[in-house]
Amino acid sequence: MIRLPVDEVVPEILGFLRTHRNLVLEAPPGAGKTTRVPPALLEFGPVLVLEPRRLAARLAAKRVAQEMGEPVGETVGYQVRFDEAAGPRTRLRFLTEGILTRRLLTDPQLKGIATVVLDEFHERHLDGDLALALLLHLQRTARPDLRLLVMSATLDAGPIAKHLGECPIVRSPGKLFETDLRYLPASTAPLELQVKSALETLVKSGLPGDVLVFLPGAREIRRAMDASAAWLQAKGILALPLFGDLTPEEQDRAVEKGSRPKVIFSTNIAESSVTIEGVRVVIDSGLARIAEDSPFTGLPSLTVKRISQASATQRAGRAARTGPGVVVRLYPAEDLHRRPAQDAPELLRRELSQLLLDLLAMGVDENHLPWLDAPPPAAVAAARALLRRLGAEGARAKAMAQLPLHPRLARLVLEGAARGVRRAACDTAAQLSLGETGDLSGLARQVSRQIDRALQSPTRSPDPDGLDKALLAAFPDRVAKHHRDEEVRLTGGGSARVQRGKVIPPWLVCIDVEERREQGLPLVRDFVPIEPDWLLEMPEIEERQELLWHREGSRIEAVTQLRYGALVIDETRGRPTEPESAAHLLAAKAKEQVHRFIDPDELAELQARLAFAGLGEVDVEARIAELAQGLVSFAELEAVTRNGGLERALVAEAAKLERLAPPRIQLPTGRQARVRYIAGQTPWVASRLQDFFGLRETPRVGQVNLVVHLLAPNQRPVQVTQDLAGFWVRHYPEIRKELSRRYPRHAWPLDPLGTEALQVGKR
Repeated sequence: MIRLPVDEVVPEILGFLRTHRNLVLEAPPGAGKTTRVPPALLEFGPVLVLEPRRLAARLAAKRVAQEMGEPVGETVGYQVRFDEAAGPRTRLRFLTEGILTRRLLTDPQLKGIATVVLDEFHERHLDGDLALALLLHLQRTARPDLRLLVMSATLDAGPIAKHLGECPIVRSPGKLFETDLRYLPASTAPLELQVKSALETLVKSGLPGDVLVFLPGAREIRRAMDASAAWLQAKGILALPLFGDLTPEEQDRAVEKGSRPKVIFSTNIAESSVTIEGVRVVIDSGLARIAEDSPFTGLPSLTVKRISQASATQRAGRAARTGPGVVVRLYPAEDLHRRPAQDAPELLRRELSQLLLDLLAMGVDENHLPWLDAPPPAAVAAARALLRRLGAEGARAKAMAQLPLHPRLARLVLEGAARGVRRAACDTAAQLSLGETGDLSGLARQVSRQIDRALQSPTRSPDPDGLDKALLAAFPDRVAKHHRDEEVRLTGGGSARVQRGKVIPPWLVCIDVEERREQGLPLVRDFVPIEPDWLLEMPEIEERQELLWHREGSRIEAVTQLRYGALVIDETRGRPTEPESAAHLLAAKAKEQVHRFIDPDELAELQARLAFAGLGEVDVEARIAELAQGLVSFAELEAVTRNGGLERALVAEAAKLERLAPPRIQLPTGRQARVRYIAGQTPWVASRLQDFFGLRETPRVGQVNLVVHLLAPNQRPVQVTQDLAGFWVRHYPEIRKELSRRYPRHAWPLDPLGTEALQVGKR
């Protein structure tokens, strides 16, 4: 067996774990930590090794079993989603991080397990963070004897060692061969053509071994293979894909050593796994397709993003594990230096319903777990809300958690089984979980069968609409109603646009919605039609009554709506049956158009009278509301406010107001003069000068002299005064001369206060 760099520190690792429960191992790519350390830990008893990817778990188990001279499934086995190779003699088991969570559902104390290894922990997958929190919680409660070993190639060991209780750190120097690292200038050419160009250059200079090309996703892999297939075939080079949704057989074919040189077109699935024999060249696009979720809308988004510096190091390490290698990065060096050192943990950026469902089924409160990074409260709240909508409570929550599916798909399968469409529900869940479209592929059929085996449900008579109803139960927050053209309204509010070319039913459940904007709206790529009557069975259905203002008719209508979230299923309109609420709304609308019921100037003057009298301000809306009792329209309100009805209603203490701020005063001539009130000013009165003949003192309101506007026959003021007595003495004689000359037909007596003057004023 070839000696690997990590072999030198294995004795140190075992020594620490004899006296400490926890340990961190930092070892670079190619050091051999994945295949050499776990078998050594069998000294303490059975071992579980958590891997971030299915491929890594399967390859590691095969490599360790081969080094032990045994087939997989004996001492060494593996367990990944929908695939397992293990037996009663298996003591070292490689499994993906999520499998541990499901194991804890049935074996909460991990009976018989001595050590758990968390490999490649730097990737900080959601399941990895959850696994660490659960294991630490278990270690601090029921299993103080459990050992934990965290391993990584690029992890900063200090923080994790502190989190594990200031545990020891072991570092393996590793041994990578010399690497010829090349950077290419930024290019605007399509990615597949950049890959083809790099391959041509490498082949011309002579390949030292197989080539591993890192691309963002399956779509880019297909394009790159199509662009290079004919040229590679002509050179006798095999082109093989490698991504997560391939069957295990297809993945094995890509990574196994062959007789012909090959180019492996891979996603980041190959970043962290055991050494792929024969690979000596890496072409790195610097990109990965990252799944992100909005905790607020629930709409998933798969976006191509630049990888971190740590991921670039991992990828480059693939080229120099077995000999000198070549790494071609399809981006400049300065681009790499601008990238983050590490990717953000998934726990801080992903949707958390699966995590909370697992904890709910275990009866564990997430607030009591020792998280390395605590989950964001907003994401936790959104996940809880989704689980409530999925009905994940009690026995159903446990049944959903037992299925190796996202909570939505678990509810789909359970609901489908309850409606007699078990097989169709399993097939659909398999397709959706694998991202498959069209006919069921071989892998999807295999996944469907495994889901069916995991499902404990009796056979029921099929409901003809059972599958669509099951999809509704799984996506209750994705119900939509056709609005116009390609636009649909969503139950959560807002709109989305259906992919062009599809016939849109009146009601639908959006199964595949992504944030990729089309005309400013999220894009619905896949949906199923539903009947609105089905929504009546959903707990979210509600009957809502509200009063609405009919603008054209200037009236209030009582609208009763049967609603599903923001969507209206049925609506009826009629006369309001709640007089008080209707009166309040009618009064509010009347206040907006108060000019229809009272002149604004008159209202302002009324307010000024009240203020002058010390009676406060009038609440127009409240007074109109009193008049509006039992009324529902402006027409009805106008009928009761005619002929001063509103003015009378506005004043609660009319007699007192009449006394303290009278609207008119009587002059000596018998004429009634209107008193004008303006906020912040002294009240005033205006009339002909002759009307004031015989009046010795200035008219008063309360304790205040009015401002008197004395008008000439042309109705223009000849004098404004608050001292009428002084006016007669000081100003009248001169004004009389002027008025006599200008208006000779009018009498202007010498004595404005005498009997003659009073008789003149009355004429």
